[in-house]
Amino acid sequence: MRQQHLFMPTLREEPSDAETASHMLMLRAGLIRPLAAGVYTYLPLGLKVLRNLQHIIRQELDAAGAQELLMPAMQPAELWTESGRYDVYGPELIKFRDRHQREFALGPTHEEVITSLVRDEIQSYRKLPVTLYQIQTKFRDERRPRFGLLRGREFLMKDAYSFDTDLEGLDRSYWKMYRAYERIFTRAGLNYRAVEGAAGAIGGEGGTHEFMALADIGEDTLVSCGSCGYAANLELAVSQESQGTDQAEAAMEFREVREGEHCSKCGSLLTLTRGIEIGHVFKLGTKYSAKLGAVFTSEAGKEQAMLMGCYGIGVSRLLSAIIEQRHDEQGILWPEAIAPFRVHIVLVSAQDERQVHLADRLYDELLRRGIETLLDDRDERAGVKLKEADLLGCPIRIVVGKAAADGQVEYKKRDAAEVRLCGLEEALGLCSLGE
Repeated sequence: MRQQHLFMPTLREEPSDAETASHMLMLRAGLIRPLAAGVYTYLPLGLKVLRNLQHIIRQELDAAGAQELLMPAMQPAELWTESGRYDVYGPELIKFRDRHQREFALGPTHEEVITSLVRDEIQSYRKLPVTLYQIQTKFRDERRPRFGLLRGREFLMKDAYSFDTDLEGLDRSYWKMYRAYERIFTRAGLNYRAVEGAAGAIGGEGGTHEFMALADIGEDTLVSCGSCGYAANLELAVSQESQGTDQAEAAMEFREVREGEHCSKCGSLLTLTRGIEIGHVFKLGTKYSAKLGAVFTSEAGKEQAMLMGCYGIGVSRLLSAIIEQRHDEQGILWPEAIAPFRVHIVLVSAQDERQVHLADRLYDELLRRGIETLLDDRDERAGVKLKEADLLGCPIRIVVGKAAADGQVEYKKRDAAEVRLCGLEEALGLCSLGE
């Protein structure tokens, strides 16, 4: 992409309404723009990153045996009444009526829809197990949208649902998704922890784990033991204590935990950290299948309710969490796997023919090799270009300046201080290897 044609409206000053580093940098780098409280437009660069994240998610879920579909965002309210969640979900459920006065809701999640679909299409054990997923916009009327994409009223989510005939099958499906999540978040360059959590409004009859990106602005407190590996969401454990849930009882020992206390399981020191929830896996059991009639005929000829699992990832939230972990004073530090471009070529002078010729040769060859590249060919001051390159944060920056007279360019990785002077072929080799 040539930057003179790129729709990338950057901001030189920090937005006054940005509460977090990720929110501020996404606005300044031209990734998003607000339309209303908790509602954002994704500009071309922001959308490129989202698509890269979706590509990773699809690869790992497909490899785990899940199949992608796409369900409607508009859901009949009677489905929510049938499941018993219509009133439980509360004011976050966005409701409306069509011209025939039939009531609908904009989907904050899709347990009801997927259960009704599978109920109508699968009746025999021979068609199970099956895991289905989608990546789709969700809607929740948050009372206080905040932190940019971290808590919005419209957001992009990956939700998956497994259907099995018995507990052993549900357990296999659950841990397949758990391991897929580990691979997804690792490939996305995140520092994360998987902790025991509580089911909340989704509910369920079995275990649940939350995947947390470690960050000081996180709304959850995680307590963990570095020796035995136990970890839990402290807030959720305490909030569930009065309800007597199994998760709460298992985590009650952490109710008054302070930094430096010892783990009751192994005696090692406990640590407290803040985290952003980026993914959640649930064993739902028959919570929805029993109420919505998703049953199958077993091998023995008996009718049984399907055992379900539910697995969510906040895709747009991932974008914020990654930036929150990976930035410096100059801007974003994208991991290579999700960066909008791998290489950013900065042409110092668009009036210098030798610089233009070398930049064009480098750009064309990188594209030929399948390396996504942004060429800043604007007639703009060099200082402005370099600052915006750091703000955008592509993994590799190549400056084509005065050294172009000798056929050389400046090669620099965004997360390193070293600048390397090299020829065209060497620069191409470094970009191909990512070194």
